[in-house]
Amino acid sequence: MESRLKEKYDGEVKGFLMDTFEYKNVMQVPKLEKIIVNIGVGEAKDNPKALESAVKDLRTITGQAPMVTHAKKSIANFKLREGQKIGCKVTLRGQKMYDFLDKLMNIALPRVRDFRGVSKTAFDGRGNYSLGIKEQLIFPEIEYDEVDALRGMNVVIVTTAETDEEAKVFLEKMGMPFTKE
Repeated sequence: MESRLKEKYDGEVKGFLMDTFEYKNVMQVPKLEKIIVNIGVGEAKDNPKALESAVKDLRTITGQAPMVTHAKKSIANFKLREGQKIGCKVTLRGQKMYDFLDKLMNIALPRVRDFRGVSKTAFDGRGNYSLGIKEQLIFPEIEYDEVDALRGMNVVIVTTAETDEEAKVFLEKMGMPFTKE
């Protein structure tokens, strides 16, 4: 069964983008490549249980087993050693990617307190969008009583768009709730 977002992309977004940016070939139309969800767990160096909890939360939210990330270099001020476990991440592609983005845009983000939309300026110059989430409780799968600590996460939406402008129009048409200035 194909996701709602994939059907929307094939049905209306692709045609709209072809007309708007006057692409010569359908392969030039921006599309989602992958979504990376990352949780940095600073207290993991002192408390290994914190990392296990973050991995469990990320697996519950994304439906995919997270990969534990390690420190690339030692930083004395943070009491951090090279190779120490400091977080976890998941790279979503295909069906799971569309399902996660649909859940993020239509269920999780509207549950944020005083939500007025996401920033229009968080593009990286190459058509990719980054989004910070302050707490994992906005996802419906997370049980409030089972949370040991509130953890934020970074969500990076990687598109094949050449410019930020193309990516912004693409994500807007897909349903990303940008702020209204």
